[in-house]
Amino acid sequence: MDRNSPDSPEWFPELQNPPRLLLGPGPSMVHPRVLRAMASPLVGHLDPYFLQIMEMTKKLLRYVFGTQNDLTVPVSGTGSAAMEAALANVIEPGDAVLICINGYFGLRLADMASRYGAQVRTIEKEWGEVFEPDEIQAALKTNPAKVVAIVHAETSTGARQPLAGLAGVVHAADALLLVDAVTSLGGLPVEVDQNGIDICYSGTQKCLSCPPGLGPITFGPRAVEVLVGRKTQVANWYLDMTMIQKYWGTERTYHHTAPISANFALYEGLRIVAEEGLPARYARHERNARRLWDGLQEMGLELHVPEAHRLPSLTTVCIPEGVDGDVVRRRLLDEYRIEIAGGLGALKGKVWRIGLMGYSSQPENVVLLLAALKECLAGA
Repeated sequence: MDRNSPDSPEWFPELQNPPRLLLGPGPSMVHPRVLRAMASPLVGHLDPYFLQIMEMTKKLLRYVFGTQNDLTVPVSGTGSAAMEAALANVIEPGDAVLICINGYFGLRLADMASRYGAQVRTIEKEWGEVFEPDEIQAALKTNPAKVVAIVHAETSTGARQPLAGLAGVVHAADALLLVDAVTSLGGLPVEVDQNGIDICYSGTQKCLSCPPGLGPITFGPRAVEVLVGRKTQVANWYLDMTMIQKYWGTERTYHHTAPISANFALYEGLRIVAEEGLPARYARHERNARRLWDGLQEMGLELHVPEAHRLPSLTTVCIPEGVDGDVVRRRLLDEYRIEIAGGLGALKGKVWRIGLMGYSSQPENVVLLLAALKECLAGA
């Protein structure tokens, strides 16, 4: 075969992935044990061994979510698939939905809800601010809703939304509380049952430090009641929990071929979480975040979110005036093999986003990033 032909094997070289230290908003670094788990030999998606892994994964997910909800499973898809599943299963055409928007992913929730025929109403805050329960209560008094959706850890801003008190006002208005925990699950407390959350979802590639591809989700009793009592079919066949729960439940009815290797990875990642213990894991994320915040501020850099509402898993750093943020990020990648991200939406070009999630949240990574960033800024 002609070496110069596009059909020649030389045009399609073997994978040689460049080494990277992933300190952006996701994916995070994957633990070697998780990578080994992904390399395990495949079994069938109805194999008795895989069914055992499914049951243990459900138990571990309940532990991490802080719930006793029976319908707690990993959706076969990324965190955005879990977001869509959360909305699609409880929204019917004409339902009123209140979306709390203070960042990019609140906007995505509103977009998705509208596609399922919801009457979308929104309340908005500046990107980086958080909502108070009385603001949601006032909005519900003016415009009652079936579902109230809010982001716990807004990846675009680094803001941590307090969850205490939200369920009280939402349930008093006979609505469901839906929470996006994509950048918080496994890195800071979510406590689904304690906080009265009816639907909560996440992704595997953030604080759980697994590859992207699964979306953990949990439905509480009030949400299941709505799901069972639907007057119309769930508009999304692939994400229809009335069918998916039959595969993950005792019936084991075939719905789709589960991504087996991804589930092996999640199982091992959750085992690592349980071995460390949630309190110790939360404390590690907080310690390393504070080390990062202190180091950034010693360099004279300003942080976008006030400390009281700052995420330990994702920090937004204001790009200094006169500095090209993209150039600095590229130097970090090219010279130090460190990945961080720029801003999204209203914060595009204004901030860097630094993630310290799961396996990436290590003190040595903080020290290396601070030193490398200092060098890049010196030449900016």
